[in-house]
Amino acid sequence: MARFLLVVPPLTGHILPLVAVSAELSARGHDVAWAGNSSYLASVLPPDATVFAVDDEFPGEPLSSRLERWRGLRAATAFRFFWEDFLVPLAQSMVRGVRAAADEFAPDVMLVDQQALAGAIVARERNLPWATSASTTAELTGQYETMPKLTEWADERMADLQAEFGLTPPVDLRFSPELILCYSTEGLLRPPNPLGAHIAMVGPAFGGRGPGPEFDFSWFDPARKHLLISLGTVNRDSGDRFFAVAMEALGTLVDEVQAVVVAPPAGLNPPPNVLVAERVPQLDLLPHLDAVVCHAGHNTTCEALAHRLPLVVAPIRDDQPAVASQVTECGAGIRVKFGRVSAAELRDAIVAVLTDPSYRTAAAAIAEEFEAAGGAPAAADRLEKLT
Repeated sequence: MARFLLVVPPLTGHILPLVAVSAELSARGHDVAWAGNSSYLASVLPPDATVFAVDDEFPGEPLSSRLERWRGLRAATAFRFFWEDFLVPLAQSMVRGVRAAADEFAPDVMLVDQQALAGAIVARERNLPWATSASTTAELTGQYETMPKLTEWADERMADLQAEFGLTPPVDLRFSPELILCYSTEGLLRPPNPLGAHIAMVGPAFGGRGPGPEFDFSWFDPARKHLLISLGTVNRDSGDRFFAVAMEALGTLVDEVQAVVVAPPAGLNPPPNVLVAERVPQLDLLPHLDAVVCHAGHNTTCEALAHRLPLVVAPIRDDQPAVASQVTECGAGIRVKFGRVSAAELRDAIVAVLTDPSYRTAAAAIAEEFEAAGGAPAAADRLEKLT
């Protein structure tokens, strides 16, 4: 049996796929431990998980205010901020804790989220096999090839970071040359070029999570369609306008639709067919739904498609436009403009995905691909080959 150390950033969406992979590895008799922010891990891991807390705060501005500033940025400005004020400082602050975890746990393999660069640094320092957990697919499709100067600038930041820790020659710390686990399929990703053999398209990885918040499923009226509206854990605080537009749109569908909206309730005026909650057990909700409205975050998008649910996607930034394009190109949803969509436009998009069977048919085709890809067991199969 082998020992796997999972290294993650303080971003819940990046942790969730690895929870299922961790559970599968443990079920096979392997020893699994986590290195990351203990608060974020505690919110999703089962209570018996082995956690090495890597809680060193960023130097200077705390994480919460950095993310608040990042929400207001777009395009190249957001890209530069994310690297300069998040990824690189996060790596610098995490290296000491990840080193300590690796020394104490003595892993055979490190499984590193693509935005937890410290894990890749420590794996290189210790000459350990390491795999990447690619929590989004956008960068595998050449998302930034149209911005070569930004790509060159990011490569320079990575080279400087590795030089700081005496690592040469520099490599792309986001992607292991040995194994990249990608939680999607080629049918959804539609890569412009063939993927390397080290890229494992395993589909979404579900399961293994701790208990979620309670939800009163009796609220659902079986005579109406059911909808989830979510902007994810990072973006929802910047969604005031979008949520207000959604309330107006849903208010015209009182007799046809019930919606669960994941949002801070303050300032919202929901119509009677809308339930607003700060947290929901999303995986438990999905089997009860007919469609999902979201920001095209990779986890929520793939979870919806895995449950054969069509989508209305309103991408905000980063990888979300690329994921939204994947949804529309495969025919499983409709894209709207996050900052400009009107209540009438959003209403029409919701009605379309609920009533036009072609969207559900396309979602079901992707779901079948996901099932064939294997999920967490397929990921575990590939990881075992690194030991």
